[in-house]
Amino acid sequence: MDIRPAATLALTRNTANGLEVLLLQRTWKAAFLPGFYVFPGGAVDAADRDCLRHLGGTDDQTVSRTMSLDEGGADYMVAAIRECLEEAGLVLARHKDGSPLRPQALAAILEQRKALFEGSLSLDQLCQQQDLDLPLDQLAYLSHWVTPVGAPRRFDTRFFVCAAPDGQQACHDGSETIDHVWLTPRQALDDHQNGRRLFGPPTLRTLRLLQDFDSSEAVLAYAHANPPGAEAAPPWPARKGDKSIELESGSPAYAEARKLDPERSGRTSAAIVAAQPVSLAPGVLRVTADNAGLMTGPGTNSYVLGQPGDFTVIDPGPATDAHLEQLLTLTGGNIRQVLVTHTHRDHSPAARVLKQQTGARLIGLAPPAEATQDQTFVPDHQPADGELIATGAGDLKVIHTPGHASNHLCFLLTGEQMLFSGDHIMQGSTVVINPPDGNMSDYLGSLQKLLLEDLRYIAPGHGFLIGHPHSVVDFLTTHRLAREHKVARALRSHGPASAEALTPHAYDDVPAALHPLATRSLLAHLEKLRTDGKARQDGQHWRWSAPIPQ
Repeated sequence: MDIRPAATLALTRNTANGLEVLLLQRTWKAAFLPGFYVFPGGAVDAADRDCLRHLGGTDDQTVSRTMSLDEGGADYMVAAIRECLEEAGLVLARHKDGSPLRPQALAAILEQRKALFEGSLSLDQLCQQQDLDLPLDQLAYLSHWVTPVGAPRRFDTRFFVCAAPDGQQACHDGSETIDHVWLTPRQALDDHQNGRRLFGPPTLRTLRLLQDFDSSEAVLAYAHANPPGAEAAPPWPARKGDKSIELESGSPAYAEARKLDPERSGRTSAAIVAAQPVSLAPGVLRVTADNAGLMTGPGTNSYVLGQPGDFTVIDPGPATDAHLEQLLTLTGGNIRQVLVTHTHRDHSPAARVLKQQTGARLIGLAPPAEATQDQTFVPDHQPADGELIATGAGDLKVIHTPGHASNHLCFLLTGEQMLFSGDHIMQGSTVVINPPDGNMSDYLGSLQKLLLEDLRYIAPGHGFLIGHPHSVVDFLTTHRLAREHKVARALRSHGPASAEALTPHAYDDVPAALHPLATRSLLAHLEKLRTDGKARQDGQHWRWSAPIPQ
């Protein structure tokens, strides 16, 4: 899939409430991020290059140098200005003599907005007609984002920031964008956390950056002084079986290969092999049980922490003879403690056996009274949220993360900034939230909790090491909230109805064979909507109970 260059512009203004930013809601008919609130922006057009003769305050060479490009940096800024006019109706331009736009010129430009959007008029032609310069010196380069592998469309996007032009009023185009709003970054982030508005990961990252500033001037001063460096993510060598391969930046093994093989020798494995120990950090081994499947991916990861004579095991996994024998061999039977993230049957049953054979202390939360839980796990200690547990590899911070399971814990190896996430975050798939013990409101709250932690890597219960943890949390939160909006729309359009009847509408992008499993997640979303006062249940049927959004 081609990765298209694109530009996004965060427009700011100073108000009595503090710094505000302009956000536009994309149409629900859009193929990419339908219904999401975004900054004005879009793909760079070939015709944007024709505007180089209309640049004001700088030139392409200077802009490109700032953006770590050989050339073409100005094309991104021109695209940002063009998209701002097309989508938001704001004109970032001045007359060739340097004077601000006169009212009659502004009116004439806005009359041409539709022609610009439809492509019958280019920005170059508009600048010629109205004798305009594009003041690139008023834009500052803020960040760089490449859409991860797997998205329906991929963009190499440069983010810029600019103060909104004085005396102009924003107006969404009514086609690609159906609403606009000025919010402080904090308000926008609160709306995201509470599910009132949908935001994508790069928008969230930008909002978190902007919330630290109280004025447009402060943001621009920061951005001009701290342009982002080159963020190239080159292919990384690895091996798959006996073959040497190149891992692309979005592949599952990429972050692990970069961490474990910084010299690019190609020695790391691009496949998880059961019973093959992998050293992830000093005193940290991963060994995967031979229980691959639909719900377990390549198998359940057990983690062995420490040094000879003092070992800790996290998630000992299923009580199979081969897996137990390997854990005992790796540790020489010297296991001081066994930690369990949760008591689903692919994670904790081996704990009881290890305690019997080594005398290890069992640490975790007791299993809920459900058939899917491992009732053989009887903890010697139930840790509190925030508690520190000493291991031979360093301290582990306990983080209570209910949602997938009410007794779910994550463990943060503070020195390595490595989070052992169990099933709270998995690689390559979203976590099943299965009521009644699974709870969507709790799950989203637990995700937000991780944004407060200093993380570098996630060591999941299934899969490879995961990099960029906060971006992963943003992606998962956005994915869940987008699905919630889809469930709500299905309920408003097709309710009252049972969860089973709503599933084909809310999960029309999921194969029908998986609909029984999807119905469990849909039920979790319905229960969250009920908690939020937006839905109610009458027997087997659910109905919308809040005002219909316009």
